[in-house]
Amino acid sequence: MSTTTLGATTLGAPAPPDVCLRDATASDAPAIHALIVAHRAEGHLLPRALEEVAAHAHRFIVATRRSRMVACGELAPLSREVSEVRSLVVSAEARSLDVGGSMVDELAERARANGFKKLCAFTHAPAYFVRLGFSIVPHVWLPEKIVTDCHLCPGFRQCGQYAVVQPLEKWGRESFLEVTQQ
Repeated sequence: MSTTTLGATTLGAPAPPDVCLRDATASDAPAIHALIVAHRAEGHLLPRALEEVAAHAHRFIVATRRSRMVACGELAPLSREVSEVRSLVVSAEARSLDVGGSMVDELAERARANGFKKLCAFTHAPAYFVRLGFSIVPHVWLPEKIVTDCHLCPGFRQCGQYAVVQPLEKWGRESFLEVTQQ
């Protein structure tokens, strides 16, 4: 299991030294599910069953602060080339700490290390992902997602989420700084 204490994040803001990212375990599933359920109540996520979260716990990373889980995110493969940031949740108390940016960084690095070419997300908050270097694209540009999940969704064809994509060869702090300094 890997653990990372956060230092500088994607945007260069220092993260508090008491926040750690780590691989999730099956025993984390109830806490991950609780974060998802709480965020779902805000209208930002699709439902996830506890059993589904437990079955995919190995694909999640979590952030802890003072021994309490404050964020989670899943790296879900959609095809050999495309992976998705799924169920990215940051508790209200940790949102000002750029924990989300660190989570996306870690998930992107893992996706790239596993040979994925693109990282995507479906979100109600596209501006956040655009700040991280993602581009808003039409849903049809991600047929892997449509085949995997969207066609089963009650909101299919009336989706309120935005599709965002980031090519992984351009991912990283250096490329972000290049773009922002132009």
